[in-house]
Amino acid sequence: MKLSLGFSPCPNDTYIFDAMIHGKVDTEGLEFDVVLGDVEKLNQGAFNKELDITKLSYHAYAYALEDYVLLNSGSALGNNCGPLLIARRPMSPEEINRARIAIPGKYTTANFLLSLAYPKAIHKTEMLFSDIENAVLNESIDAGLIIHENRFTYREKGLIKLRDLGEYWEEGFHLPIPLGGIVIKRDIPLEIQQKVDRVLRRSVSYALQNPEQSMDYVSRHAQEMSPEVMMQHINLYVNHFTEDLGREGKNAVKKLFDTATKSGIIQASDYDLFLSN
Repeated sequence: MKLSLGFSPCPNDTYIFDAMIHGKVDTEGLEFDVVLGDVEKLNQGAFNKELDITKLSYHAYAYALEDYVLLNSGSALGNNCGPLLIARRPMSPEEINRARIAIPGKYTTANFLLSLAYPKAIHKTEMLFSDIENAVLNESIDAGLIIHENRFTYREKGLIKLRDLGEYWEEGFHLPIPLGGIVIKRDIPLEIQQKVDRVLRRSVSYALQNPEQSMDYVSRHAQEMSPEVMMQHINLYVNHFTEDLGREGKNAVKKLFDTATKSGIIQASDYDLFLSN
């Protein structure tokens, strides 16, 4: 059986999917048509039900619950790995509320956290995540919300951190921050959903046990990134939660959805969040 599969070209995604799409682990007869895209493009694709399996932001998942269910493997959760609000100079909370802020997409978890921390900051401009640093530098916007590998590069460009929104989340809720997850269409038979979950977990485990085996594929899609930054990126976003959410990971996801619902950012839903084992 062949399934369409979407994920980003970021190192953490190419790292965990390499083994299953290149036959390095048992895929139990499954094949995958791979589509690469920026996280917000994947979010929009999920809203349009374009792919059988896809990476998306946890914020976006709230708007795709009717059509997709979350796999137990593949998620990016962690500590001290949240989005960063950056600028050229220090800014007070009042200045941040008035600022023109570049965001990596309306439905990213980064924007959800920004809305939670600064509900009055409404002057936002959506932008490809990799363009945000330069937009701050050329003063076309006042501040930027950065994700992925940009958290490792903004300082060398002379920019400063205003707020680590991952720390904001963790200080308030004492749970890891759920950033992105892997979902599968609900109308795919349950036994196939569970098979995909097993294959993905196998692929993540293979990558963690044989890190050098995935680096050619990772490097191919991160050509402008140094090997050091690639490994920092992977080590930050790929961990035991990526193999399996487990109780703590699921509690963190539930807390994010409960908080977003209570804050009026998303509407409550009766759909199950997690794929049954």
